[in-house]
Amino acid sequence: MTQTVSLNTEVVKFEIWDTAGQERYKSLVPMYYRGAAAAVIVFDITSRESFDAAKAWVSELQNSDTLIALVGNKSDLEANRAVDKDAARTFADQMGLLHMETSAKTGQNVNELFNEIAVRLPRRPQEEQRTRGFAVGQSGESSAGCASSC
Repeated sequence: MTQTVSLNTEVVKFEIWDTAGQERYKSLVPMYYRGAAAAVIVFDITSRESFDAAKAWVSELQNSDTLIALVGNKSDLEANRAVDKDAARTFADQMGLLHMETSAKTGQNVNELFNEIAVRLPRRPQEEQRTRGFAVGQSGESSAGCASSC
């Protein structure tokens, strides 16, 4: 998938690879995030096990130079919440992660998530950006590799 975000005079194009967080793909995950500008680790707010698994993925990525976003999905199911919002935010703050809650069903905060990631992406010289799999430039289209997992 791709997602494009416009920031003033910049356009950032995300190339998104979804590993689905499945254990059987764990050994392949480094190939996804190696050189990725950002990683979005998604957990289900109605599942404590999902949040615990997300924490393990954060540990996996913590030693990379990748911008990490921890995203609680299914915010439309607030009545079934199993993961305390403050606990997730505290964990994200302690680990230096971007944190947001979204709903893939309603689209709530999905665009905002990509906008915030685009704003926080490190700006590097053009040649280095191309070798890392992303380019951010003035008045042109750029791309940012982004790995996600649930």
